[in-house]
Amino acid sequence: MMLHIPGILTPDQVATMRAKLAGADWVDGRATVGNQGAQVKRNQQLAEGSPLASDLGKVVLDALYRSPLFFSAALPLRTCPPLFNSYSGGGTYGNHVDGAMRRVHPGGQWLRTDVSSTLFLTDPDEYEGGELVVEDTYGTHEVKLPAGDLIVYPSTSIHRVEPVTRGARVCSFFWTQSMIRDDGRRGMLFDLDRNIQALRARLGDCEELVNLTGHYHNLLRQWSEA
Repeated sequence: MMLHIPGILTPDQVATMRAKLAGADWVDGRATVGNQGAQVKRNQQLAEGSPLASDLGKVVLDALYRSPLFFSAALPLRTCPPLFNSYSGGGTYGNHVDGAMRRVHPGGQWLRTDVSSTLFLTDPDEYEGGELVVEDTYGTHEVKLPAGDLIVYPSTSIHRVEPVTRGARVCSFFWTQSMIRDDGRRGMLFDLDRNIQALRARLGDCEELVNLTGHYHNLLRQWSEA
């Protein structure tokens, strides 16, 4: 399941974040990936755990916690601290699959990567190239969103970032361990939840909606690993 969630950050939040990132000390993005990823990754990142990355990451996490759509789609158990990257001058990240497990600092606790998210901080007209390309059983999908918008997709997908040939593509990215490990089940629960919400808005609460809500929570109870 891929989902575009608009307006995770406000324009003011994006502008403030961009101003702080403009003077940031970037490091080689290959420092945060394994051997396979290092062969195809050419970008820059904020150092993981740096004060600036931590401060900006808290803003992103606070915005996520206020998004019912993100919660409904990801059913998050834990989300790792957001990272930040920049692609320019031909920077790219070739086809890869995100590592199944990440060690979350500080503390070193392991997190299973079920859901990948990219939060765009630059608008599409500010750079050329840089499309996020995700391949799944339904085909190939190109994503290039307005600043402040989020794309959510399964971490099991093969994906890449096309070369940036003009300007700079700046994003935040992070992984979530979901209460529902399986993407198919997570997608079914998302569809059920959205239809329940739409019916409630149209009809109000009724016996049938109470029953459907009960089925949703019973499935969540049966399938969740929380």
